[in-house]
Amino acid sequence: MKSFLTFILLILLISCKNQKTNYIVYYNKVLIADSIMRFENDTIKSLKKYRKVFKKFEPKNDDRLNEFENFILLSDYYNKNFGGKKSLLKLVKLNGYNWETKKNDKKIIHLLEKYKVDSSDVNNVIKNWNKNLNKTLIDSFKIALKRDQEERPTNLKLVKKNVDKNARLLIWTFENYGFPSSDKIGWFPMPTFLTHMIESDKYPYFEKKLLEYVKSGECAPRDYAMMIDYNLLLVEKQNKTIYGFNGVEIIDSIQVNKNRKSIGLPGLIHNSKIRKDLKNQKKKNK
Repeated sequence: MKSFLTFILLILLISCKNQKTNYIVYYNKVLIADSIMRFENDTIKSLKKYRKVFKKFEPKNDDRLNEFENFILLSDYYNKNFGGKKSLLKLVKLNGYNWETKKNDKKIIHLLEKYKVDSSDVNNVIKNWNKNLNKTLIDSFKIALKRDQEERPTNLKLVKKNVDKNARLLIWTFENYGFPSSDKIGWFPMPTFLTHMIESDKYPYFEKKLLEYVKSGECAPRDYAMMIDYNLLLVEKQNKTIYGFNGVEIIDSIQVNKNRKSIGLPGLIHNSKIRKDLKNQKKKNK
């Protein structure tokens, strides 16, 4: 009996280990925490929600939500545990792609000093982050970006030829390295690059494949949604929107909100609040 129970336990452990983490669940849980902070003004309740999410998922730090950074900053302000030095170094790593700018942020500098995170620790994190970048992919995507913009939009024949080349590069990258996220190639204007894939004959492949990368946490939901919506408008010539990104008037906001939630995007009202808060923050920082 004991050996049977051990066998069952082993099977369950293997099963759990093999289960892929669905980051759409992560995004939606983060959005719940974020909405509590923005709409209910209950920061303590929000921090409790964040803490639960970050125990289950490796954190992201969306460039609009800044969820992990806000969790750390607000936890420190309210004297709540956020993981101290370990979490701060994790935040540094998440900002590897823009650390040259981020390292001058006074709030970040204050936290690093307060929790005795010395410059050598930070430098080692950034050094290792850079070391793990894929130099081959970086060079390839630098060329692809130049190719993407070459004589666009005047020479449509050349644009189509270049899009096809970039589509082949993207497929090759998926097959050999996975999604070219910032931890592989650093900063890259992925929203524009992916949206131009609607001009490729391989678009149906990208529509399916990128959703897998949204679930794995490698492709931002917003980048995927923009590609889908612009294909609908510019290629399929349909005067409607699925996620609210192509400028078409939203007739059924309930359905659009459902669509957005299905890939981990904030609802329309929540999104408007995020945009307003970001705008106000930029004014304060000037």
